[in-house]
Amino acid sequence: MKYVFVTGGVISSLGKGLTAAALGTLLENRGLKVTLQKFDPYLNVDPGTMSPYQHGEVYVLDDGAETDLDLGHYERFTRTKLTRFNNLTSGQVYQTVLDKERRGDYLGKTVQVIPHITDEIQNRIHQIVEQSKADVLITEIGGTTGDIEGLPFLEAIREFALDVGPGNAVFIHMTYVPYIKAAGELKTKPTQQSVAKLREIGITPQILVCRCEYALSKELRQKISLFCNVRYDAVIEEKDVDHSIYEVPLMLQRERLDDLVCQFLHLDTPAANMTHWQEIIRKLVAPQHRVRIGVVGKYIELNDAYKSVYEAIIHGGVANDCGVEIEKVDAEEIEKSGADKVLKGLGGILVPGGFGERGVEGKIMAVQYAREKRIPYLGLCLGMQIATIEFARNVLNMKGAHSTEFAPATPFPVIALLDDQREVANKGGTMRLGAQPCQLRVGSKAAQLYGAFVINERHRHRYEFNNAYREQFEAAGFLLSGTSPDGKLVELIELKDHPFFLASQFHPEFLSKPNAPHPLFRGFIAACHTAIHHRPL
Repeated sequence: MKYVFVTGGVISSLGKGLTAAALGTLLENRGLKVTLQKFDPYLNVDPGTMSPYQHGEVYVLDDGAETDLDLGHYERFTRTKLTRFNNLTSGQVYQTVLDKERRGDYLGKTVQVIPHITDEIQNRIHQIVEQSKADVLITEIGGTTGDIEGLPFLEAIREFALDVGPGNAVFIHMTYVPYIKAAGELKTKPTQQSVAKLREIGITPQILVCRCEYALSKELRQKISLFCNVRYDAVIEEKDVDHSIYEVPLMLQRERLDDLVCQFLHLDTPAANMTHWQEIIRKLVAPQHRVRIGVVGKYIELNDAYKSVYEAIIHGGVANDCGVEIEKVDAEEIEKSGADKVLKGLGGILVPGGFGERGVEGKIMAVQYAREKRIPYLGLCLGMQIATIEFARNVLNMKGAHSTEFAPATPFPVIALLDDQREVANKGGTMRLGAQPCQLRVGSKAAQLYGAFVINERHRHRYEFNNAYREQFEAAGFLLSGTSPDGKLVELIELKDHPFFLASQFHPEFLSKPNAPHPLFRGFIAACHTAIHHRPL
């Protein structure tokens, strides 16, 4: 196996994860098997208990691991299937080392950052090697070079690269080249300082990826090359893209990043054929149709909170050659101003997952608006529970119907805690998580969209449709179109007399890719486009 280590400097949020994923795309299209890994320096064991304001969305894998959102980029851009071994936090490392110390595994030795913490980090790399059987492992180091909590990870990969030897590992350092408006020029000093800090640690990057707003001139590239001790052709420009993040692989291919990586790793492969990727960009830049979708949430001001949802909507647009304008709607604004004022003119409405009572009534109003106005609706996780509550209140006349998560004393608990969650005390990693099978009803819209009757989808929830109300809901046209194989858990619902009204307890957004859009999002966008042309004026 060959190894690519991606580090970052100057500032955070440079897009290391996106760059690593884009490189993975290029290498896959050169015929290589690729897997990716994220090292996160924070002390949380995983992001499962972190606020979206702190961390963005929690991305869930098939095996139930709650991971960093960058793993979403990895899976969307490549064919790799990731596991809990592909994301490592400082919290996991220290927890493992301390557990070993308590058991006496270190035989009385003094436990230290070097070698015990760094060895544990390297062990995770070895686990991926054994598990994936890939040709290339791309490992992204979270945070910024110089952060005190990231130093053990940098030391670990320095040691690891030394062990595997020249030609088997390459270091890519990502930096920011800021544009100073008053001076009217790009500045390279932050990049020089960042590389100098990395070299102090003992790592000399072979490739520099420079995020910038404007193109790097030949003179600037020469300057960066000279002062950072990298080849001139290894100074890679990564400008802000014009339309979509899916342009990044093509931009990096033009800069010959994948060629360079293959040179440094002594990989003899043909050039990547990105024709299919170019067609995706064509549909994003110049689509034949357009539609506007409202996403009704509570963390709307933070783009990363619903990252996978937004991307899956865009994928649905690609599948229909349809440009999608995403309208980010604050659920609390609906509560203040009313659904008609806030949602009027939308081609479709989507309510994503979430936790906590804030904004719930606004989401219920949004679902009612979509149901009554016959606007296509897609609900995800909480979005299914909200649809259930709305139907109970406004169709079945169950006044005060609610979820016991928000109203424990509700007279109609149509959404209730899962039985196996009643004795759970710890919050982290204890929800119903990961891929679970779902049986679809013959003749349902869901079965038609999937083209199958048994599917596997990823979950992250504690509450579920209350089976005590099944007969009442189904008698009123609320179809329970997907259940767990034993029939005990409701996984998908839809309305019979509606152009498109589906909601899932699972998170289909986690399985959507630009070149393989998820069936529910593909069907949702198709329905939104159709509904616009058939809606009376």
